[in-house]
Order: sequence, then C-alpha cells, then structure tokens
Amino acid sequence: MITVASGEELQTRPQWADPSAGQARAVQPGQVDTAHGVILYLEDIAVSFDGFKALNNLSLNIDVGELRCIIGPNGAGKTTMMDVITGKTRPDSGKAFFGQTLDLTWLKEPEIAHAGIGRKFQKPTVFENHTVFENLELAMKTDKRVFKSLFFKLDSEAHGRIDAVMKQIRLDTHANRLAGLLSHGQKQWLEIGMLLMQEPKLLLLDEPVAGMTDDETMRTAELFLSLAGQHSLVVVEHDMAFVEKLGGKVTVLHEGSVLAEGDLASVQADPRVIEVYLGR
Repeated sequence: MITVASGEELQTRPQWADPSAGQARAVQPGQVDTAHGVILYLEDIAVSFDGFKALNNLSLNIDVGELRCIIGPNGAGKTTMMDVITGKTRPDSGKAFFGQTLDLTWLKEPEIAHAGIGRKFQKPTVFENHTVFENLELAMKTDKRVFKSLFFKLDSEAHGRIDAVMKQIRLDTHANRLAGLLSHGQKQWLEIGMLLMQEPKLLLLDEPVAGMTDDETMRTAELFLSLAGQHSLVVVEHDMAFVEKLGGKVTVLHEGSVLAEGDLASVQADPRVIEVYLGR
C-alpha cells in the first residue's frame, strides 16, 4: 500500500493507484488479491446522464469482511454506485477495483459476478414455482455449460452446502415449500441465500428490509452480522433503526459524492447530514 497526503488527510491507496505505476493490469475473474485488506476501492468515480452528475468524484474503500451501510437522500447516487461496481454502468472517469488487481471498469456484468461480487435488488427475485431447496440448488456455483448442466448430479458435499445455507438464512424448516408461498421477508432471505450459493466475496444489498415486519427486520440484522467477516457487505438502506442494529461504519452520499462517514451517531449529529437528509 502507498500512503498519499491529500490536504490534512492521509489516504491509503493500493499500489496500482500510484500514477507512476502505469495502467492497471487486466486479470482473469476470480483472481482477487485482498492481501492488503481492501476488497473494494473506488477513486474519483464520475458518471453523468444527459448532463446530470449522478456520481461526482466519488471515492470509497471497503475493507475485507466489513459491513458498511450507505445512506443518503433519493438521487444521492447510491444505485448508480452499485451499477458501476457490478458493471451495469461504465464510469466517465475514475478507478474501480475489486481487490488489488481486478479492474471492474474493464469487465462485463457476468465476469464481475463470477469474480465474486453478488448484488441483491430491493424486490426479491426467486423461482416461485420451485421449492426453497431447488432455488438454492439452481443458484449453486457450478459449471453452467450445457453438457455439464445436463449431467449434473447433486453429491453429498453440494447437498451439505445447500443445507448449511438454508440453516444460515433460517429456512431449513421450509426446504420443500414452494418459494411463492413464502412471506415477503422469507423471499428476501431466500434470495440472499441464492447469492451465498455463488460464494461471493462482496455482497451489495439494496434496501433489504423494505416491506419486512419488525421481527423479520431483526432476523435480517442478525443474519447480516453473522455474514460479516466471512463476506464483505455493502448495505444501502433508509431504515435508521436497522442501520443502528448493524453498527459499524456508515457512509452518507449526497449529490454523487461522500458527504460524511463514521459511526451512525456521528453522522446523525453532522449538521450537513441533518440539512440534506435526516432533517427532511
């Protein structure tokens, strides 16, 4: 790592972010180097749509195993940020790296997913006419080529993996239940379980508790806390009570850049955050 002075702050940059190091080397998906402790690095990301700056020199670091909450008013750039990370949107400028060497701006969406970034949208998407077990089996990280898929047989190791994830998302007693019969919260957990079957290193979760009951929200917080450390999680959320349950660092976005960062109490007390977000 290289430490670069910027004003009165010290910013930690990976080796490839040093201008003297030249262009970052393209690597194959799956070769994610997190030896230096940072799994996601965004620097000066800019995205414009018809003259509107959705992201304005956004810089953000996510550590390995970290659970980070992203908050901010509508239009702050939260969704666009996730679109850049997953390859759905190409930035006009800036750097986006997964680990030390994987340049996200050069990869397509399937390649980024294969590299180990999983994304969950607000509305759950599950196979409603299949059981919970079958949904997780379909999502399993396997060779998806036609011949391999036709002759795929679930072995004891794969079965055990599905059982473990079902228990983790608290749906082990619903293994043979059709996904369409689950509650809204249970469908959310199932989709998270489907992401976990892909063995992601980084999970992006967009408003995961929207529409949940209080009990489901509490269970979701417990699930995320159990995943932190094993995975890195970036949670975009408006529910401040849920964010408080998760603890950890909170990043506030406003007009496409970071407005404030710290624990929830400190950002809630920040006059700028109160003015543009919490005070509304």
